[in-house]
Amino acid sequence: MNKKNKALSALTRTLARTLTGALIGAVVLGACSPRVDNRGNQIHAEDVATIEAGKTTRNEVLDTLGSPSSQGKFGKDVWYYFSERTETLAFFAPEVKERQVLAIEFDEAGVVSKVGSLDETQGEVVELAPGETPTAGNSLGFFQQMISNLGRFNKKK
Repeated sequence: MNKKNKALSALTRTLARTLTGALIGAVVLGACSPRVDNRGNQIHAEDVATIEAGKTTRNEVLDTLGSPSSQGKFGKDVWYYFSERTETLAFFAPEVKERQVLAIEFDEAGVVSKVGSLDETQGEVVELAPGETPTAGNSLGFFQQMISNLGRFNKKK
């Protein structure tokens, strides 16, 4: 090989290494970006500002915010709108970045009587009750199940 071809070959190898390194770096950095998940009704402050206690009706709230995430079942007529934004980085557990709960209470005439909101700092952790729920019937062991199946393989006539 002559000097010109050697120089060109070295330049090509250097360029290939640089591009390979840049590609690997881009893949590594891209893999480290968090995945953002939005769940529930996205609550916008400008939409909530249009809802006025004593003036806004149930249908107007429905037109502005859409159907509620949940409705109160006991006592007062309350609509709840839940919104949560989480970020998940690689294989780690999701981290809550923003959580909002908007509660809109209505009077008997279907007019908004109260608007309230909560965020992630006002939440409480609820512990699950230990134990099992009993079920009706027999609890058969392995051998009891095997023996009880012995006579059940006959063809029906």
